[in-house]
Amino acid sequence: MTQTVDRTAATDTPQARVDAWLNRFETALAARDAEAAAALFAVDSYWRDLVSFTWTIKTVEGREGVTGLLEATLDRIDPSGFRTTEPPTEAGGVTEAWLEFETASGRAKGHLRLKDEGAWTLLTSLRELKGFEERQRDRRAKGVEHGVVRGRTSWAEKRAEEDARLGYEQQPYVVVIGGGQGGIALGARLRQLDVPALVLERNARAGDSWRKRYKNLCLHDPVWYDHLPYLPFPENWPVFAPKDKIADWLEMYTQLMEVPYWTSTEVTSAKWDNDAEQWLVTVVRDGEELVLTPRHVVFATGMSGKPNVPAFPGMDDFAGEQHHSSRHPGPDAYAGKKAVVVGSNNSAHDICAALWEHGADVTMIQRSSTHIVKSDSLMDLGLGDLYSERAVAAGVTTDKADMIFASIPYRIMAGFQTPVYDAIRERDQDFYERLEKAGFRHDWGDDGSGLFMKYLRRGSGYYIDVGAAELVADGKIKLAHGQVDHLTRDAVVLADGTELAADLVVYATGYGSMNGWVADLVGQETADRVGKCWGLGSETTKDPGPWEGEQRNMWKPTQQEGLWFHGGNLHQSRHYSLYLALQLKARFEGIPTPVYGLQEVHHKA
Repeated sequence: MTQTVDRTAATDTPQARVDAWLNRFETALAARDAEAAAALFAVDSYWRDLVSFTWTIKTVEGREGVTGLLEATLDRIDPSGFRTTEPPTEAGGVTEAWLEFETASGRAKGHLRLKDEGAWTLLTSLRELKGFEERQRDRRAKGVEHGVVRGRTSWAEKRAEEDARLGYEQQPYVVVIGGGQGGIALGARLRQLDVPALVLERNARAGDSWRKRYKNLCLHDPVWYDHLPYLPFPENWPVFAPKDKIADWLEMYTQLMEVPYWTSTEVTSAKWDNDAEQWLVTVVRDGEELVLTPRHVVFATGMSGKPNVPAFPGMDDFAGEQHHSSRHPGPDAYAGKKAVVVGSNNSAHDICAALWEHGADVTMIQRSSTHIVKSDSLMDLGLGDLYSERAVAAGVTTDKADMIFASIPYRIMAGFQTPVYDAIRERDQDFYERLEKAGFRHDWGDDGSGLFMKYLRRGSGYYIDVGAAELVADGKIKLAHGQVDHLTRDAVVLADGTELAADLVVYATGYGSMNGWVADLVGQETADRVGKCWGLGSETTKDPGPWEGEQRNMWKPTQQEGLWFHGGNLHQSRHYSLYLALQLKARFEGIPTPVYGLQEVHHKA
């Protein structure tokens, strides 16, 4: 009897449950029985694939979605060798496991959540291509040719020769437009994969996209969230890095990672040559016009597109200074001045606080409600389990944290986020009462899911409070509400007739979709063909449906051949640059990359 009980218990461990599921799953895959494999999933289930099966970034839902994905991909992908990489865990009726497996062309990792009914969520992600592995650890380059070599060239000479050739005698396979954090991270990935790529930056120095912003700008995300690929920040790096420190790090990183990088280079136009299957990218570099002919162009111009600069009546009559927040120089020149800031999100709060600190009379115009979360609460309750010193101490590396976050399909992510913001609401109740008493219009997102979902859905509508909201709550930053109707010589006039005297107007009015840059450089027809970038189709504010399942057009093939988008915060630039780089590497090496589920276009802007 004892032996029977022990044997029964042994087969009901988390490891046994996962092993049994994986065995059945792999058996069905080997038999090319898509329906049998899909039957191992729960009725309400989600499979998120990052390139490994679909050669794109795709989430399918339910057994029907799994069946469709497998029927279209199994013969080519030929997956095998599914196994756990660490002991699975169980909590609340859900068993979780970390996986690895192989495909015909690559090695992959994944994450599985099992319920009694079957797989609830499955993440699969391509990590490297067979035969084209990065030169890391035991595969790293030797760095020197020992012995006596007549006419030997040094490393510096070889680098100088390469820099002189690329873009002139040798054309890049990939051109990355935009040399901020996204372009630099992708450039580093492509460099390690030996893909000839060139990152183009219109500023004079790498990091200038940060260096030239208003002087009090700093990261609102913590250091553990913001590492770049290959080279993490040192352990004495501040939790919230000032913008100039980030700028210097990006410049240094670009040099150390040997990213092919042209500064003072402006792209003036780009055109797809359908016959030659390549781009014609016209650039002006240090005053010289050149035409590059890459096979692929990546727009790495940030998560957002062009600045949304409003066109209010009377702007030409205004006698004071006015500019978009992206061009705000900082607060020093405005002591004693009356400043009006149009907007109430991150940049608006930062700029208002800095102006107040330097003696300006500041009014913030809140046009719509905004979600605010205190930085300390977000770091503790929202990010602490994944990106913090306590997470590191618990063995949660940056890569593992990225994978945990990626393993939660967007369809159900709000359900994971809402309890976090409920806890924040309770923890900081007094703060929110004071803020709303001051007249600030606050919200928690359309469904109470807070900041991260607002970011993923619309990229706006929130502020991580590092002090400015306290000034609003105390009445030190004045509040006005409504839409701007027009400007006069010395005032901003709202739709209800309210006049706000102003010497300075800052338009913290956000940014458009990234395809706005495509419209400018390639043409409106191509911009419309690829459609809107960012958002999930959640049918919440500023994120119109239908449901997309993934972020529109980001890090994956688009409806325009050879055109890609890469952007987001430092976390996304780090994590998703891997998958974009692998897609480009596969194409460079001639590996077949049939895309399953190319995104349809539902919105042009």
